[in-house]
Amino acid sequence: MNQTNILLIMGICVLILLALAWRRRLEWLLNLLLRGVLGAVAIFFINLAMASRGYSTLVGVNPATVLTCSVLGFPGLAALYGLQVLHLL
Repeated sequence: MNQTNILLIMGICVLILLALAWRRRLEWLLNLLLRGVLGAVAIFFINLAMASRGYSTLVGVNPATVLTCSVLGFPGLAALYGLQVLHLL
């Protein structure tokens, strides 16, 4: 067998593995996206509630905070506000 045939067989095997994993990966990506959106909405409403009470500890909605909420979920959201409170001390 020459190198082209080996690369072709390896490529077909990778495509088969990706097709099998696609279903599970799609579910994982949708879960990650949903947690990111819900985290951004939660940050917005928590900031709104804190601003109405006069607190200055606000967490911005940016890619880093949304990614933190996406990956870590509620503990990530709590960690973001915990870091803001710690920053005030």
